[in-house]
Amino acid sequence: MTKPLLIEIGVEELPAIPFLKELENIEKKWMDILDKYKLISDFDFFYTPRRLVLWHREFALKQEDSVIEQLGAPLSIAYKEGKPTGAALGFAKKCGVEVDQLSSIATPKGEVLYFKEEVQGVESKQLLNTMVNEFVATLNFGKSMRWGSRTDSFIRPIRTLCMMLGEEVVEGELFGISSKNISYGHRMVSYEPFSFDFAGDYFCKLDKHSVNLYPQERKKLILEQMAAIEKQHDVKIEIDEELLNEVVAITEYPTALLGKFDVEFLELPEEVIVTSMKEHQRYFAVYKKGVLTNNFIVVSNAKTDDFSFIVAGNEKVLRPRLADAMFFYKNDLKNGLSNENLKSLIFVDGLGSMYDKCEREALIGAYLAKEYKVEESELLNKAIMLSKADLSSEMVYEFTELQGLMGYYYAKAANEDEKVYVALKEQYLPDGEDSELPSNTFSAIVALSNKIDNLMGLFSVGKIPTGSKDPFGLRRSAAGIVKIAIEHKLPLDFAAIISQLSVNYPNLDQKALVDFFNERLFKIFDVNPSVLKAVLSSGETNVYNISQKLCALNPIVLSSDFKEYSATFKRVANIIKDINTDVKLDINPDLFEEVAEEELYQSYVSVTSKKYVTYDEELEALFGLKPHLDKFFDDVFVNHDNANIKTNRKNLIGLVYQAFKNIADIKEITI
Repeated sequence: MTKPLLIEIGVEELPAIPFLKELENIEKKWMDILDKYKLISDFDFFYTPRRLVLWHREFALKQEDSVIEQLGAPLSIAYKEGKPTGAALGFAKKCGVEVDQLSSIATPKGEVLYFKEEVQGVESKQLLNTMVNEFVATLNFGKSMRWGSRTDSFIRPIRTLCMMLGEEVVEGELFGISSKNISYGHRMVSYEPFSFDFAGDYFCKLDKHSVNLYPQERKKLILEQMAAIEKQHDVKIEIDEELLNEVVAITEYPTALLGKFDVEFLELPEEVIVTSMKEHQRYFAVYKKGVLTNNFIVVSNAKTDDFSFIVAGNEKVLRPRLADAMFFYKNDLKNGLSNENLKSLIFVDGLGSMYDKCEREALIGAYLAKEYKVEESELLNKAIMLSKADLSSEMVYEFTELQGLMGYYYAKAANEDEKVYVALKEQYLPDGEDSELPSNTFSAIVALSNKIDNLMGLFSVGKIPTGSKDPFGLRRSAAGIVKIAIEHKLPLDFAAIISQLSVNYPNLDQKALVDFFNERLFKIFDVNPSVLKAVLSSGETNVYNISQKLCALNPIVLSSDFKEYSATFKRVANIIKDINTDVKLDINPDLFEEVAEEELYQSYVSVTSKKYVTYDEELEALFGLKPHLDKFFDDVFVNHDNANIKTNRKNLIGLVYQAFKNIADIKEITI
């Protein structure tokens, strides 16, 4: 038998960002509690800034009865001379009974101790309070707080608790708050609680008290209101999904409103205005014909018939924010872009200052410029030495997320070369999964220098990622290096770079770093891991070449024909396992006795003597040897009595294997 179950945990206003970080785990954590107490059923989770709600339309009134069966030690061990041993006594204690209450049962391994217990299901209402307390204890919002005289803590003080099964309020408490059939509506409607008699009554009264409980409905409503504003004013609102989720989390009765700031602030870089509005005020930027306007969108949580004072208040709050930004910006422009202040700004203990970091990056940049034949070495050095200069600017001190970008604006204002200021803006790219990449080779080298120094420097002082912990984003740096190399077709040999530049990084474990980088390749490339292993086993270290080989080989491995190819190459691997394929293999055509030998050799010579534009073409030609290999295996007995003929035949197969291994060690591939 089932009844509806409503659980509401009333809280003071939840901070959006820590709440949203835990949001994706909340339903799973409640499901784990349901599973633990054998009360699994479908449910919905709703939230507003002042309440967490779990809603089961059908919830079992009691656990199902169950039978617990336990097996113990063999009887030959459990009893000696008719008396129970420690094994029997221990099993009885585990089962919570006396030894004489145990029985035995036959198993394939003989008679063993056996205990069977019928367990009556417990009523749900006897378990719910424990379940709710355990559930809340699992929630991790980062920082928490204590209130009153309590010693326990939560993200915000708990003010109400309701556990209602059907029309019955289930007894219990959470953080000293007793379960009652009361809740609170919107603050601008009433500060007094309202009561309800059943779940349907609760949902109805919330609505009447101007609380939209459903986050998806609030989100839809906000988007509809924004669309109406866009149509009315012929503008385009930038819908920042992260910001949208925040305003959904902090509103119970959302209303999107159009505000305005002084047009003089449009002198600021667009990103400064947008960042200031988003980070400090949770405002959305407004554009017209692709250009930022002096409007903004604020999503109000107010319940009123006149929103003019809400708009005016937000305009008043925004003005000093933008005025501060304008002050910082003009000061920074006046002071110019200089890296001298970086000498007093520590990068990481053991790695010196940010100025020292720039000098190390400049050495990396010089090496890469030589490798990739970039002639503007002096300009590149200047870009790298200026790349972190904006860290000492007032604007970046206020908005750390604008580092690099402000360097771009300040270098541009100082009439630096375009390649320099573009490189400053792009030095941290890619900065996310779907991020843009540096737009040219010059910028790519600046970005690579930063990421390579991060890896080499931090590994040299023992700041190595462990498990899920990667505070310096070194996995992201490795992925960025790979993406940049592929995008710009750069022959980047990470191991060679590390070897050449390691003199600048005392105590660097080169092998550990190269292994870390190669391990990241298995996460970066979306291919069968054995295909990547095969390519790496070919001795390929050029990241761009690795990507091209994978692009050529992986589709073949995924094709329905590869099982047949695989069978052939298993035979190849078996034949060459006793010979050294890392040396030049000699063939004497005069020792051929079978037509199949001659045909395979001629086909091999024809395929390997050609020049191929792509690995796709080369692999297609190599896999075209399969019929000749199959005929060879059918017609030729490799282990000939004549040792010279035997070696000649093995070497012939070895030559084919070597030709493939120039791209990938095919024998490593498993499907």
